[in-house]
Amino acid sequence: MMARRKTVNITGIKRVEGIPYHDAWAAFKCVNCKRMNYVLIGQELLSPDEAVENCVWECKHCGFIHSKESDLPFENWEDEYNNYDSTTALRFWEGFFRIATEHPESYWKQCNVCTRILPFQAFSKHSGWGPLERQMECRSCKGAINAVLNPKRSKEQLHESAVRRRIADLFLEGENEAIDIEELFERFGSRCFKTKAPLDINKRSTWAVDHILPSKYLYPLKKENAALLSKNANENKRDKWPSKFYTNNELIELARITGADLKLISSRWPIMNHNIDVNKGVERYLQVREKSDLPKRIKEIKKILQVYKLVDSLEKNNKKLLGFS
Repeated sequence: MMARRKTVNITGIKRVEGIPYHDAWAAFKCVNCKRMNYVLIGQELLSPDEAVENCVWECKHCGFIHSKESDLPFENWEDEYNNYDSTTALRFWEGFFRIATEHPESYWKQCNVCTRILPFQAFSKHSGWGPLERQMECRSCKGAINAVLNPKRSKEQLHESAVRRRIADLFLEGENEAIDIEELFERFGSRCFKTKAPLDINKRSTWAVDHILPSKYLYPLKKENAALLSKNANENKRDKWPSKFYTNNELIELARITGADLKLISSRWPIMNHNIDVNKGVERYLQVREKSDLPKRIKEIKKILQVYKLVDSLEKNNKKLLGFS
């Protein structure tokens, strides 16, 4: 096998050290507790006969041993059929190990980017790479990497982004507050909070009011959610969650200046704001001029409500209207 040429990671999507990305895994659902398990097989694939004869796979959840020497745990079978030395049990174990090892396509592989162990089909072909001849990263991560390398967005992505923005705006209608710009400049000392560069209140094109907690996550613009940034810093911030853009010290200072909830803005992952009138947002979004547009709007709003986990905030009549009940 030829050595892989040395590459420089320019995507910001890093591989995880120590992942055996060429090795094969076997996956099985425990016959006792019905939970998934993964077994590292390595560089040599097993034949079904080898697996039946030699494999002893222990469920990491309940400890049940999967082997041709094990009795079966099926309560709906006659006891004599569950006994390991019965023909029925042997035939079961032969089928069990055959399912997991019969073909290369039966095996699983670990992605060295997201670290998930996924089925063979989740990886694109790469001749000569390990026993499965599959790429190191799964197709999901490969898509993300390619998106960085080729940042041109499709029409579908642009449409989806526009839909989310429009829905967020409708949900926040009436929630945003007018920001006193002079007071904002005074609080931030007429400087960009991120870069500390001086800003001129009269040069509007050079500064911006940052949603500390982005409207993308349904947070309205209010005094405690507003920061003064230079235009460039604001473009870099965009819809990032505050902890992904500001340092810990900056988050503490930001909370002190604005009165923002430090625990919230410093959370590692985004938290959706559910303290809004979801029903009014739905009603606004479904107000369309053309009847032909209504089914499309319903489909769009349903998807967003599910992604944002806002279905439970809907009134009973709106749940019924959108087909959630």
